[in-house]
Formats: sequence, structure tokens, C-alpha cells
Amino acid sequence: MKIGIIGAGKVGTAIGHAMREKGLPVKAVSDVQQESLERARDYLGDECFYTRHNREVVQMADVIAITTQDRQIRKVADEIYASNIPVEGKLFFHTSGAHPSSLLSPLDERGAILGSLHPLQTFPDIDRAIQVLPSTYVFIEGSSRALETLQLLGNSIGCKAVTIEGDQKVFYHLSAVFVCNLLCALLYSAEGLMDRIGIGLEPFHPIISATLINVEEKGPLMSLTGPVIRGDVDTILDHLHAMSGMETQRKIYKALSLAALEMARKRGILDDEILSALQTVLDRIEA
Repeated sequence: MKIGIIGAGKVGTAIGHAMREKGLPVKAVSDVQQESLERARDYLGDECFYTRHNREVVQMADVIAITTQDRQIRKVADEIYASNIPVEGKLFFHTSGAHPSSLLSPLDERGAILGSLHPLQTFPDIDRAIQVLPSTYVFIEGSSRALETLQLLGNSIGCKAVTIEGDQKVFYHLSAVFVCNLLCALLYSAEGLMDRIGIGLEPFHPIISATLINVEEKGPLMSLTGPVIRGDVDTILDHLHAMSGMETQRKIYKALSLAALEMARKRGILDDEILSALQTVLDRIEA
């Protein structure tokens, strides 16, 4: 197996480093930015070939990872297709969490094997990516011919490879956005509330950490605490009054409190009268 990487960003460099650490031969890396290639060299070493031409990576490798930004993946596939480089029997996979391997479909016409491989992780920088990859689940999908190799690669760079279908990826990626990206947006909104009293988010770090530990151990349903699950209508009314003029926070509060109300119903610990009162209060919040 000879591995090539198209795109020397955070993901490409980190998974390339992880594969080399497991003894897998990363032979070539390409990127349009020379600065990105020089940075990748610091992590992948001088034995690897660095180029600004994707075709050279394809020529040198039989397993090619396309680790560009999502909007560039199809362009890379189209470019390789138009170049008439022989690709028959070569495995191409992209690392987008949102899109299936069919994004590379032009290469299928030339006999290439297609797949996708996505580490379920957030990568603020390369060093952090390398640090967290060993404990990361890696989701793979593709043709039957692709899965064996992708399984090997996924288990090499992360803690476990998980196979999903291409049409499941949109729900998979939505879940990732909720638990990671929108969690950051939620905490940013909470920080905006604390600005009212001149206190930062730092005192909340322990409760955030404890909540995540509870979710890991018990699941989100059984970890829910707070005014909705207690049926504390008066507290919710106080919250709404305090957020007068803070429309973004009010909308977030309504949406998540309605989700919490659904959880309360599922837990079965509040009587119908309290549940109805909570629903009435939350329905009065302007969407």
C-alpha cells in the first residue's frame, strides 16, 4: 500500500502523521499552498514527496486521501478525471463528514474504488488533532471493495472504525454539528448572559465538564436537571422576564426547553397538570 494525501491542512496532516506512526507508508502530499506543504513536512518528515500538483500524488500512490475543504472535493475529483491519469483499481477516499463517497463519482467511471473516512472529532489545530485522534471514532463508508482498506486505516488512526451507509451521513453530520459546533454557539450565548453581570464563562467550566461526564455515563435523558424537569414554572417565567430584549437567547431557550419538556414527558416524573403549564408558558415565547 502506498498512500497519498491531497490537501495538507489540519486533517490531512494529522491523519498522515497518525498513519506514519503506525508504519503505514505515506508517500506523497500535495497542496496549492507552499506554506502548507512546509508545515506538513514538519509532521510527516523528509521521506515524503511534497508537491503542488495533485496528479503527482495520484501517480505515486494507490490509496489517495482527499482531505481538502468540502467545497473543493468534487473539483479535485473532476480535475483528476479530466487529466486522464490512470486510476483503475486505486482507492480514493475523502474526509468529509457531510458527504458520501459518491461525491467522487467521476472517478468511478475510470475504474477507481471510492470511499469516505471521517474522524468524529474537532481539530482546532494539527497538534491537538494528533493528540486526540487515538481516542477518536472514525466513520467509514464506500463500496465493498473500499471498506476493508478503510477499516484498516480507520483503526490505525483512531480508536475504532464504524461503518455507515452513504445516505446516513447527513444525519451523522447533523448530530456532530449539534454536539460540537452548536454546543459552542450555546456556550457563547450563555457567555452573553453572563456579560450582564461582568462575569466570564470560567466559573461554569466545572459544571460543563460534570454534565458531559454525566451524559457519557448515563446518557442525555437521565442527565437532565433544571427547572423544566422539576416542573418549576415560576423560575422559567423569571428567566423569560430577565431575557427581555435578548431575542437570540430567548429563541434558544424556547427551542431547548421544548426539547427538555419532551424529555420530561419521557421520564414520566411530572403530572399532566405541570406538563400542561410548562407547555403553555413555552408556547407563549415568540419564535
